[in-house]
Amino acid sequence: MMGHSHAISGAMLYAASAPFLPPLLLHTTLQAPDILLGTVLCAGAALLPDLDHHDGTIANFLGPISKVFCRFVAWASGGHRHATHSLLFVALMGAGTWAGVTYAGRYFTIGLAFVLLALAIKALRIHPPGDGVTAWLTIIGLAVVGTAVMNKWMPSAPGWLPYAVALGTLAHLLGDCLTKKGAPLLWPHKERYEIVLIKRSGNDMETKVLVPIMTVATFALLWFTALEPTVLG
Repeated sequence: MMGHSHAISGAMLYAASAPFLPPLLLHTTLQAPDILLGTVLCAGAALLPDLDHHDGTIANFLGPISKVFCRFVAWASGGHRHATHSLLFVALMGAGTWAGVTYAGRYFTIGLAFVLLALAIKALRIHPPGDGVTAWLTIIGLAVVGTAVMNKWMPSAPGWLPYAVALGTLAHLLGDCLTKKGAPLLWPHKERYEIVLIKRSGNDMETKVLVPIMTVATFALLWFTALEPTVLG
């Protein structure tokens, strides 16, 4: 799947699950700001498994910095769609975020929010076309402004942030399982799991069917779970 498809799938899954799973798993009910912020950050987190892709969306979101980092991760993880495309990676991302929020404090939370927001901006193409200097400087500028706004609404230690990160990475894996190459969910076991619905990334099934459906579903879910209660309240 393409980067924007992954981002939209992460946003949709968070918006759909926010009223139900956090109360069950986290023993907390999310308020409207938690749902809205979490949806955006989950969209960004849905790009994280592609840290192993030297030329994917994530490799270009912070210019040469992200490019070099993704090349390192690709080398360390065995290449594209290996270690970072596994359930182990999902668990590590969720646990790592929880540890950062719990022990590293506010600076970690805001720093992670900046990275995830920048990823969402890149994936959803809210920037000048291309991957050049103008594009990634715009991404950084928008992410700085967006993070400053989030800082006013986000709890000091948001318990939903590890959930959003884990769910986003899981959404990516599920999306890749719809393609021919699948994903090695049980890595280091090498078997790849797939139910081929998208025969080629960027084909009509992905761009003209799945993406529009997921986009409409996301906005509808946000209206019923976060926006409508706020307006009527």
